[in-house]
Amino acid sequence: MILITDNAIDLSKILIDIRDNSAGAITLFVGTVRDHDSDDHVSALYYEAYKKMAEDIMTEIEREVLHKWNIIKFSATHRIGTLKVSEISVAVAVSSEHRNEAFEACKYGIDNIKTRVPIWKKEYSEAGNKWVTGVSLHE
Repeated sequence: MILITDNAIDLSKILIDIRDNSAGAITLFVGTVRDHDSDDHVSALYYEAYKKMAEDIMTEIEREVLHKWNIIKFSATHRIGTLKVSEISVAVAVSSEHRNEAFEACKYGIDNIKTRVPIWKKEYSEAGNKWVTGVSLHE
């Protein structure tokens, strides 16, 4: 399941959707809004996306995961709009027969979503509002 949404991310639904009787492992990564960045206190984040392109690239990432590992199911959901501290911004889940491939595939999924998907983030802080630059896989 691939989804860009302005609704709250429902982790229970993701875990139900990712389950499979042949899966011995489910890995779930959850990204949340933290209360700071390297320089300042953060009160909220605003996410904006080119939705069609973002979903297309997330689907590409899903295909790559299914090709590289023996995965049963892959799910990636990213929220857009204004999110308060502690709200969930992104969730990636993988089910597979064994834990190692579930962990590896989940890490690959979130790393590639963060670096390839056209989703932009603006921080709201005491110092003012600023668009945040992207991340590199080599950090």
